[in-house]
Amino acid sequence: MFSKTGGRDVRAATGHRPWSLAARLSAWHIASAFALLAAATGFLYWALVRGFEREDDDHLTEKLSVLGALLAEPVRNARMITWEVEVESSTHPGARLLSRILDRDGRVAFETSGMSRELPVEQFPRPGPSARAITVESGGRVYRLMSGEAQGFLIQVAVDLAHERELLAGYRRQLWLVLGVGLVLSVVIGYRISHRGVRPVKEISAAIARTSSTRLSERIQARGLPAELSTLAATFNAMLDRVEEGFNRLSQFSSDIAHELRSPVNNLRLDVEVALARERSAEEYRETLGSLAEEFVRLSRLIDSLLFLARTENPQTQIQREALRVDQELEAIREFYEAPASEAGIQLRVEAPEAVSADLDRTLFQRAVGNLIENALARTPAGGAVTLSAAREQGRVQVAVSDTGEGIPASELAHVFDRFRRVDPSRARHSGGLGLGLAIVKSIAALHGGEVGIESEVGRGTRVTLGFPAPNMTKM
Repeated sequence: MFSKTGGRDVRAATGHRPWSLAARLSAWHIASAFALLAAATGFLYWALVRGFEREDDDHLTEKLSVLGALLAEPVRNARMITWEVEVESSTHPGARLLSRILDRDGRVAFETSGMSRELPVEQFPRPGPSARAITVESGGRVYRLMSGEAQGFLIQVAVDLAHERELLAGYRRQLWLVLGVGLVLSVVIGYRISHRGVRPVKEISAAIARTSSTRLSERIQARGLPAELSTLAATFNAMLDRVEEGFNRLSQFSSDIAHELRSPVNNLRLDVEVALARERSAEEYRETLGSLAEEFVRLSRLIDSLLFLARTENPQTQIQREALRVDQELEAIREFYEAPASEAGIQLRVEAPEAVSADLDRTLFQRAVGNLIENALARTPAGGAVTLSAAREQGRVQVAVSDTGEGIPASELAHVFDRFRRVDPSRARHSGGLGLGLAIVKSIAALHGGEVGIESEVGRGTRVTLGFPAPNMTKM
């Protein structure tokens, strides 16, 4: 429905500028309001016309009844009939009634003066049970005609509609005036309503236009917006929150990378400059090359870790899950780290009282637990212990690595999973730590749909917990 290249191509393709939302709302409001007004006035006019017709028919029916009653009297009162035909017909309020009575031979017995000139006998409908009044035009005037029979006489009555036509003409003029005023008001009100209605859309557009890479803190004020736009504003604000968070993380990450790469690169440059400053022995050159090799190893580890973190943040990253016995995997990892733990004088043990299974990527799981063990060994003095445990709790598989080391200050706990975060920077650099181990652990847990938590107390040790979704019992 939308052009991929923007509104300019839409105008070029259609040959005209698309209507704005306000213009469309105005047009629809004007059309609907005017249509309703026209329908209402048209109905009122039709109801008025129908009312006049019913009233005229009632008058004609009443006139037929009166004349029929006079003709049915045993002794006809010609004077009374003449008065009813001549005088009463001319005194009817609002309308002029005309009456004619024909005998069995078709001769006129009684007639309103001048009726023959205005309405010949032939124009009247034939009488009968289903006969109805008709409307005819004669001599430039409009009449409503009706016929009836009584005592063998044919009665013809008519009502002059000139007065009604004048009333209807005046009413039509008033209706056209009302429609004209209504159209003008519909345009004005529709314009104001539509522009007031799209004002929140313009405010949202303005807020979006103000958003840039240097102004990611811009937000849409959702208060007072309609429900639909409020949802849109909340969705957009949530998107901006994610974009701002990602942008800040990227900026911080870039800064951290530059900071981390500067040290090994400076070390490499200084070692080379020192080696080239004067002639040295083969042993001295060998020591310099060894130092360079250590820095290259550190750089390689740093690059590998950064590449791994970049892959884990890609939403399309796939992991190779398989059903693992977590307790058995922990025992295998313990055996791998048994030698460095014994050398440091630290007891490394596994506590898994029951068989615990989970769908995990074996390599990533081993790396996450290995990083935790390396951190625990680095912060636990000789004579301490590092414990690996696994249990199934509340539908989750909980894997924990606990140590009896020096612990982490409470102020650092909220940041230990940040990249390049070191609790003791000087010691971490001396030991070759990159500050990425816990960040990698967090990413691995997130890839499995899990979470990571940490508890620590200075002087008593640290406990890091990995939570993974437990497989369904039916699958096990």
